[in-house]
Amino acid sequence: MRTPRVDFVGKAPRWAAISAVLLLAGILAVSLRGLDLSIDFVGGTAYTLNEIRDDVTAEELRGAAAVAGGEDVIAQLQLSGDRAVGAVVRMGAIEPGTPQARQMEDALTEVSGAREVVANFVGPTWGERITRQATQALLVFLVVIVVYISIRLEFKMAIAAVVALIHDVAVTVGVYALVGFSFSPSTVIALLTILGYSLYDTVVVFDRVKENAVTLGDPGRRTYKELVNSSMNEVLYRSINTSITSILPVGALLFIGGRVLGATTLQDLALALFIGMAVGVYSSLFVAGPLLAWWKMREPEEQRRAQRAARDDGDDTAVKAGSAQVAAGSPEARAPITTQYVRGEGKSQKRRKKRG
Repeated sequence: MRTPRVDFVGKAPRWAAISAVLLLAGILAVSLRGLDLSIDFVGGTAYTLNEIRDDVTAEELRGAAAVAGGEDVIAQLQLSGDRAVGAVVRMGAIEPGTPQARQMEDALTEVSGAREVVANFVGPTWGERITRQATQALLVFLVVIVVYISIRLEFKMAIAAVVALIHDVAVTVGVYALVGFSFSPSTVIALLTILGYSLYDTVVVFDRVKENAVTLGDPGRRTYKELVNSSMNEVLYRSINTSITSILPVGALLFIGGRVLGATTLQDLALALFIGMAVGVYSSLFVAGPLLAWWKMREPEEQRRAQRAARDDGDDTAVKAGSAQVAAGSPEARAPITTQYVRGEGKSQKRRKKRG
């Protein structure tokens, strides 16, 4: 298969502008609209339904609760074999004893046929302590990644990979704020999964750059940015194929499972994975690679290498121009230029030979 010739590094300002627009849109969305946090973060009310109809579905319970005014409704059935014997319906906080609370209990009782409905206030299960521990674990993860990539590849590659990770997570969170999907613990799990996937694709690109570094200075790779560009083109098809095979099942989970089959509880997880995987491929090629090339080209050694390449290009141009002039039929093309010829002695020697 022929290697593509995409100018990743040469058009870096264009990719930087696209990323800036995505990040700015995400920041504005989070600032103005905020994230729609699920009850796992903010708390809410849980209705426990006992002895319900064995043929009731979670979709019916969610629909009845939504009609009665419930927000962020999550319905889970309690099964005995294949039969439903109970259910737990969680939603945003509803003040006990209010008309809305009584209306909610009546709606759930009617749709489920429950013999008993018990309402309980649920505090945020994803609290400050879990958030702090998750943040600490993430920081440790990033430090370990930087150390490993620095040892295995190069420090600047490690920093570029971390920048790509932050880019992917920021864009994904921004999309959540734009579309208004509920931000749940499943979303957090998906974001952590995105880190690993994006990092894998970026390391594949940088590993090829490291392998090709021995050819730096050869035609087509005379400067570091040319080396990075050619290396990314070599792994382009691999990145696309890997991404497609990963995104297709996630897309089926999101669109078919969530929309067609009604498994809405999977949407938070599937949406973050779908967006994150797509953005991860973009960042590894259009963010991490060009950033590495830009950073490396600021090194004095690479700048000197680029100057030599530019000087060689200038010499080649002059040689080609001179060859074109000689080939045009000038006297220099018909006879060699010598010191005697310039002084006019060349013609006199020819005349003496003829007379002799």
